[in-house]
Amino acid sequence: MNWNHEVLDSAIWIAQAYAITVVLSGLTIWGLARFTLWGRQFWNLAGAYFSPKRSWRPLAALAFILFLTLSAVRLDVLFSSWYNNMYTALQKLDEAQFWFAMWLFAVLATIHVVRSLIDFYVQQAFGVHWRVWLNEQMLSRWIDRQAYYRSQYLERPIDNPDQRIQQDVATFVTTSLTLSMGVVNALVSTFAFTLILWNLSGTLAIMGLDIPRGMVFLVFVYVLIATVFAIRIGRPLISLNFLSERFNADYRYALVRLREYAESVAFYAGEKVEGALLRSRFAQIIANAWAIIYRSLKFLGFNFSVTQTAVVFPFIIQAQRFFTKKISLGDLMQTAQAFGRLQDNLSFFRNAYDSFAAYRATLDRLTGFTTAIQNSYTLPAPNTHAKGKRVALDHLTVRTPDNKILLDRLSLEVQPGAPLLIRGASGSGKTTLLRSIAGLWPYCEGDIIRPDHDVLFLSQKPYLPLGSLREALYYPNQLPDTERAIAYTSGAAAQDPSSSGSKNAIKDFDNVFGPGNLLLDPKRSNPPDDRAQDMLRQVQLGHLAARLDEIADWGRILSLGEQQRLAFGRLLLAAPDAAFLDEATSALDEGLEESMYRLTRELLPDTILLSVGHRSTLTAYHPRQLALKGGGAWELS
Repeated sequence: MNWNHEVLDSAIWIAQAYAITVVLSGLTIWGLARFTLWGRQFWNLAGAYFSPKRSWRPLAALAFILFLTLSAVRLDVLFSSWYNNMYTALQKLDEAQFWFAMWLFAVLATIHVVRSLIDFYVQQAFGVHWRVWLNEQMLSRWIDRQAYYRSQYLERPIDNPDQRIQQDVATFVTTSLTLSMGVVNALVSTFAFTLILWNLSGTLAIMGLDIPRGMVFLVFVYVLIATVFAIRIGRPLISLNFLSERFNADYRYALVRLREYAESVAFYAGEKVEGALLRSRFAQIIANAWAIIYRSLKFLGFNFSVTQTAVVFPFIIQAQRFFTKKISLGDLMQTAQAFGRLQDNLSFFRNAYDSFAAYRATLDRLTGFTTAIQNSYTLPAPNTHAKGKRVALDHLTVRTPDNKILLDRLSLEVQPGAPLLIRGASGSGKTTLLRSIAGLWPYCEGDIIRPDHDVLFLSQKPYLPLGSLREALYYPNQLPDTERAIAYTSGAAAQDPSSSGSKNAIKDFDNVFGPGNLLLDPKRSNPPDDRAQDMLRQVQLGHLAARLDEIADWGRILSLGEQQRLAFGRLLLAAPDAAFLDEATSALDEGLEESMYRLTRELLPDTILLSVGHRSTLTAYHPRQLALKGGGAWELS
């Protein structure tokens, strides 16, 4: 190799390799997306991100990563030639050539270090932007059109959606980039080092047959046979990795659920049952882990044997030519190095099979997730429409999933100042009727008239979001004194998450997460909000007024009765056009119940009110009643 012309030669080599790689990669991606299942899965998940109609930046970043990958291959080729020069100089005792090799190594090593650092940063940044975009896509689909709720009515509901959004998205992005660039590096390196080995190898005699350049054919045949066996040995790892993700997620969900219902379990003294459940789910994880270990032991044992056997091949084959002085020590070492690189490159698919197996499992999980979301969109939806502030039902029929009629052709209208109480035996369809009015129950027919906005539903166990008590009181509306937090979140969401969003997030990191921040300070300093404090006192939660801005798990701290009173405070602050209460006072004594309804009547005289309840005391606050008698029958009085 003439090092004086190597800069130009390397530039030409990289340009040619780049053009060929782009063309072949494009054809390969098209073929995989068209003719293979996992190719279509990948394209459905990532195709929109790389569309130039959306943004040119991802394609530009990917093109630069490809350039850095091909540059790494070229550097490997140059290092291979450097080994030849250096060992030849040692054999010839050529001091000048040796020190020239040392100087040359310093140049190549510097370029290698700089290229590696740039490659690391670009790949990491690319992965972060891609993950931000894909997370937003998954999260939007999951939240939009209430797929997070409606998907439970599918024949096969989604298991562990939290893991698929948080963990599988990150795994998909990282592994996609790692494997794709690994394939490019392996294939281009295979071509480059095949040429090197072709020039260095001589005639190979096997059973009296002379094979010109036989070492090249030998390494290809050797790796091909090894790869076939490796795929057969490693194939079960695909399903085992899929099960591993599922079992771990199920175990984690059971642990979270125990924490969520800790008090109920403690009252029941259900530790033995819960412990048995947790241990059984953990046993599934361990059984699957042992299956992975035993299968990986076979797979890795085969790979290690193949790799170690290949170490001595080039020395054995080239030994005769070296001792007869047909090749130099540098040629021998370069042969061994080229043979090793070629063997490694050809073995890429064999060695990375477990990674491909895990990747296929991730593809299947994300595809199953998006498919379930799409199927939830196709579920029937109640026919709801708005006519001002009216709340009315017109020939509404409500059924169970197995087509049993709960309500048959119900027609009514609720007027402001004349609250309606829905009563009936358990299982008669009271809560299901509220779900239908909310647009959540897919198994109903008829017309539902209610306002599109300014509607509030209060459940028996109120939902308290993560955050401060003030935020729980105003939920689902934004706080009136959090313009800074709103500006931060809305600003990040408004931008393209794959471009400048994360840059602005870094700039605002100290403001958002630093001392005295908006999100993490357990007792934030907010402007005085007398309205929130007054509301707590009116719903008889005045003892919590000093803790309005304390961040805690309020769903665990407050009793159910306190949570229900907080929900009434939420109702009074929101002042909706219509409110639907489902057993909203079940944990309150009669005095508190009377106080809550009296406050609602006094402060929200124009709000349309519809309640579900069993207590006879509720009739005093509801001049009209709807009795559900079962079998679809009903009576309005």
